[in-house]
Amino acid sequence: MNILKTDYSLSVLRKRLFAVIAAITFLFCLFLARFFYVQVIWEDELNYLALDQWTREIPVVAERGKIYDRNGELLAGNKSAYSVFARANAVKDKEYAAQFLSAALGLDYSETLAKLGDKKRSEITLLRHVEKERVQKLAGANIDGVYFARDNERVYPYGSLACQTLGFTSIDQSGSSGVEKYYNEYLAGSNGEILYETDLVGVEINGASAAYVPAEDGLNLRLTLDYRIQALAEDVMMRALESTQAKSVRTVVLDPSDGEILAMVNLPSYDLNDIPRDDLDTLNANSRNRIISDVYEPGSTFKIITALANIEEGLKGNSAALPLNHVYPSARTRTVDGTTIKCWSDHANGKHSNQTLKEALNNSCNPCFVDIALSLGKETFYDYLKAFRFGQTTGVDFSGEAIGMLLPESTVRDCDLARIGFGQTIAVTPLQLAAAAAATVNGGNYYAPHIVSEIYSDDNSVRERIGSTLIGKVASEEASRLLAEMLEGVVRDGSGKKAYIEGYRVAGKTGTAQKYEDGHIAQGKYVSSFIGCFPANDPKFLALVIVDEPQGTYYGSSVAAPLAAKIFQGIIDTRRIAPFV
Repeated sequence: MNILKTDYSLSVLRKRLFAVIAAITFLFCLFLARFFYVQVIWEDELNYLALDQWTREIPVVAERGKIYDRNGELLAGNKSAYSVFARANAVKDKEYAAQFLSAALGLDYSETLAKLGDKKRSEITLLRHVEKERVQKLAGANIDGVYFARDNERVYPYGSLACQTLGFTSIDQSGSSGVEKYYNEYLAGSNGEILYETDLVGVEINGASAAYVPAEDGLNLRLTLDYRIQALAEDVMMRALESTQAKSVRTVVLDPSDGEILAMVNLPSYDLNDIPRDDLDTLNANSRNRIISDVYEPGSTFKIITALANIEEGLKGNSAALPLNHVYPSARTRTVDGTTIKCWSDHANGKHSNQTLKEALNNSCNPCFVDIALSLGKETFYDYLKAFRFGQTTGVDFSGEAIGMLLPESTVRDCDLARIGFGQTIAVTPLQLAAAAAATVNGGNYYAPHIVSEIYSDDNSVRERIGSTLIGKVASEEASRLLAEMLEGVVRDGSGKKAYIEGYRVAGKTGTAQKYEDGHIAQGKYVSSFIGCFPANDPKFLALVIVDEPQGTYYGSSVAAPLAAKIFQGIIDTRRIAPFV
């Protein structure tokens, strides 16, 4: 009996001993895990907290990269300025400091005193972009706990020039829109700092050494823009905005041989040195690059796409294509799916009778392009629309590009296809249309439009060259040549006569599109446009001009074509281009 009791006691003792050992082991493992977490996993954060507690950091702001045009003209640069900081724990006489700072920097005394008394924040930014003269007053006062560091303020030598393209920066010099935003990674650089040892409350220790982490300045950009062409285009379009009392005006000029954008104008605009940050509605409206981000119904300027598709398919031997010598019926209307489509002309007195494609382009006769679209058929025509990147982005190096509006091929009815043929029931961005038009006249090559050509450092070391990107072949050189000849005839003999310049072989197409609101035609509201290039046999300059809701005369032939002529003449004068033989 005693033996059984002894065995039972030993068993209980062993269990209790095992439990104690297990508990000790668990606690040891727990402490070991915590030690590992603190020493290894938490190390970087603790080091940072310790460094922050025992040091004072004065930022060394990197200089933002500059932006130049293709000729080396500065479009966006920097002006030296300073930022003023305070470490509340180190400010001994807060009332005096607040009084001095409010007087020297134009700050509110009560707010400044409250900031200096806020011990929850280790460092306070009192004011950014302070002029050197005011900072010198602070340096002379030598207020404990108040210090300053070099900052930069963005400046734009030409004010509003190309403002929607260049974009602007935020208060901390980060790109907010335009090229400033898209290429911010290159322009921004990397800030440095100066570290001073302090005591526990943030007061600098006398005789302590400083550690210097240098800033790395941003890289510079060379744009494809030519500020001279940009300036003359803005001048022409500003005069048009005033004379037509239009809602807005736009133009894009590019080199059709490689997609380089030479100018982009959106008016109304704003001054980049006086950004209306307190009026967000105005800022958003005027800073938007509508050439890239907004869509519109192109109207008759789109007929060049339809014409090229027909010419190319004819050269390929597609029997669905209408021959170049095909004579289109002179009737003013076409009825498709029960919908009647009219020509802008009344066709009275034999107008628009016995037309070939060349004459249909000259007269901008809608029914002829209805015939072409229906004859080619949905599948073939949509192959061209996709090749020209309608309903897609162009690939331009700019944020916020719209894709336009293209009906899904599976949903398109004949009446839709008929209207697309002359530029209705489709919406495009101005840049989409300009890039597509460039491909129709440059030999059939679709290039992605681009704005930046080089990224380089201050020592002129090129970090990246951004060349032309050939997206695809949309047509043959022969089809492109034939179309360019026809478009030259439009300017010489047809609706584009007001874009004619003797000796320079201008080719182009006018457009006048009605606007829609809530799905219905907006009475009296039109978009007048012209797209053209020169010289027709080897295009080097292409311009799309858009006047939105001109008052009075609204035909593209009367409103937009003369503006293109003025821009082309300005280019000729600026670049001293001799007449073409």
